[in-house]
Amino acid sequence: MIRTMTPDQAAFTRRALMRAFGAGAGLFILPSVALSQTASPVSFSKTPFTLGIASGDPSPDGFVIWTRLAPEPFEIGCGMPSAPVEVAYEVAEDETFSVIARSGTTLASPNLAHSVHVELNGLRPGRHYFYRFTAGGVQSPAGRAKTAPAAGSVLASARFGVAGCQSYESGYFTAYRHLAAEDLDFVFCYGDYIYENAGRPPAANGSGPVRSHFGGEIYSVDDYRRRYAQYKMDPDLQAAHAAHSWFVVWDDHETDNNWASAFDEKGTPEGLFAFRRQAAAQAYYEHMPLRLSSLPVGSAIQIYRRAQYGDLMELNFLDTRQYRSDQPCNDRSAGCTDVSSPEAQFMGREQETWLFRGLSASKARWNVIAQQMMVMDLDRDPGPDLRYNVDSWAGYRAPRGRLLSHLRNRRIANPIVLTGDEHINYAGELHLDGRSPQARPIGVEFVSTSIASGGDGQDRSANAEAVLSVNPQLKFINTQRGYLVCDVSKQAWTASFRVLDRVSTPGGSVSTRIRLAVEAGSSVLAQA
Repeated sequence: MIRTMTPDQAAFTRRALMRAFGAGAGLFILPSVALSQTASPVSFSKTPFTLGIASGDPSPDGFVIWTRLAPEPFEIGCGMPSAPVEVAYEVAEDETFSVIARSGTTLASPNLAHSVHVELNGLRPGRHYFYRFTAGGVQSPAGRAKTAPAAGSVLASARFGVAGCQSYESGYFTAYRHLAAEDLDFVFCYGDYIYENAGRPPAANGSGPVRSHFGGEIYSVDDYRRRYAQYKMDPDLQAAHAAHSWFVVWDDHETDNNWASAFDEKGTPEGLFAFRRQAAAQAYYEHMPLRLSSLPVGSAIQIYRRAQYGDLMELNFLDTRQYRSDQPCNDRSAGCTDVSSPEAQFMGREQETWLFRGLSASKARWNVIAQQMMVMDLDRDPGPDLRYNVDSWAGYRAPRGRLLSHLRNRRIANPIVLTGDEHINYAGELHLDGRSPQARPIGVEFVSTSIASGGDGQDRSANAEAVLSVNPQLKFINTQRGYLVCDVSKQAWTASFRVLDRVSTPGGSVSTRIRLAVEAGSSVLAQA
């Protein structure tokens, strides 16, 4: 039986939130904080900025700046009073903060774990700004953010990073230190920002996790807060956030492995799982540089959204967890008739309609679908039987077919799919049926490997050549850790696969494994 959650249960609009909560010039905050709460006097004997700072969702006239006050991240209350605390912010045109573009104060409320999301506007398009916070007489480190180019402006080029899947126990986040040093307009994080599993102690023989999660498997909002705190205390992750603005979406591990809509893999009753989903959504918002439009309502949180970069590209950020049908085939990687169910949903009807309308209306040179799960058909285990990853688009044949048919039939200009989840670098061409590729691909997909999940990896897995031989649409495979850098121009889209020699110990070095490019108007992938 196909089970799905009604999209209306989770969707709400920015306009509705603004009517409900109101807005101040250049800054959106909850009225319970802005109008009816008074700041508690506070001083800190140690920095309250243990979790770093971040910026996100850049627009032509601004971005969000984020921090969370937590001088004792693992203690009850995190070392904070049970009252709002005033936080000052400054946004400058230069890194010495001699030319201040915006400044003000907001309140960090205990209702949101003393996090703040300052939503700035009125800034100039296409330029860098610098920001910092002050609380209790303590100043945060400075971060750098870049606004998007003016809407519809002629843009010659853009450069951005793609990263995610950062299991704390599987390796060090060295890739983020290298990502921080890249010259980028922004970073797209495709999800699995945290992992929810219980901490595992190192084994006596030296095997086991590189470093251990704090506590058991996470269920309550306090559990999720501590897990985010442990990840965000990583200095390499903090460096990447401070260096670049991020667009973030989530995948499964921010809540529970392979969850789909109202259902988890353990068979938890829907009503009970809803409590966990609500805790996960609140903690996700508390720790990400998201706009007020993503403020959770119960267990629902607005993740999918769109961003334009001049006339060069339009990015559609998807949510493939909240609205999808339960996985077919009992969530086992095998072929079964359920994968072809016409009732199946992967994005939900409302998000699918939103995506298709946006793609059809776009005038951008490149149209980007930035999301979590592989779209390519891929026979992962060459043999007599075709096996699907039923947690990916391949397990949902009807919605996958609708997506690719829309791209083909509406002649959407230069579609690019950006994907994570796999812990493997893949690059290939998109066809309605990967087993019978058409002469002309519909689009191109780049799958970025993990930051740490899966351990060190290797250049080629044992069956890599066999997988390539039976998947003509697949052009590249690599199992090292790292991230993706995309260079976009009017003429071509070039993806550089940046890989690390190791993540099992600190200090891994980075190199470019391969550069692959697709020319505008082609959809044929080739080595650059």
